[in-house]
Amino acid sequence: MLLLSLLLAAIVAVQANSVEQVFKSHEVVPDVIPQAPNQFLEVSYSNGLKAKEGVELTPTQVKDQPKVEWTAAPSDYYTLIMTDPDAPSRAEPKFREFKHWVVVNIPGNDVSAGEALAEYVGSGPPKDTGLHRYVFLLYKQPGKLQFDEESVSNRSRRDRPKFSAAKFAEKYHLGNPVAGNFYQAEYDDYVHTLHSQLSES
Repeated sequence: MLLLSLLLAAIVAVQANSVEQVFKSHEVVPDVIPQAPNQFLEVSYSNGLKAKEGVELTPTQVKDQPKVEWTAAPSDYYTLIMTDPDAPSRAEPKFREFKHWVVVNIPGNDVSAGEALAEYVGSGPPKDTGLHRYVFLLYKQPGKLQFDEESVSNRSRRDRPKFSAAKFAEKYHLGNPVAGNFYQAEYDDYVHTLHSQLSES
């Protein structure tokens, strides 16, 4: 039993180190969060593609809301954030960060039962701005919380630019993210469609 416990602890330590290396090598730490989570978050799109460790995907491939999975007790509550720190470009991120998806008060790991403060919108990197990082962060809440932000639909860009995942987490005492992952994407033809969808004020 002791051997099994030590083995599990070693596996967790190795994964935590791997997460930290990936988040630091792509500068997600410190551009988005000051400290990397201990584990990777499972993020899968319906086309079978996974958003993980900075893999390159296209806006077309990530246009639909992904499935996000983690292990949780049903009595726990979580916050899930997807954010782009490279708006409008990594070289000049004057709109850092762009809020793509925020779901709060998620019971256990049932994202569909949470409260969407910002409905999911996929990647919309402007033409000729290079690769953008799209970061998923999962926070364990201290309990069910009252959030004062107004909900934003997937047809609106209201309150999406100049978001800060770290400041949001600080405001609601969420601590460091318990899991995270990210992919990268640059412009393709779907971006025009997405930008048209977000024309609402």
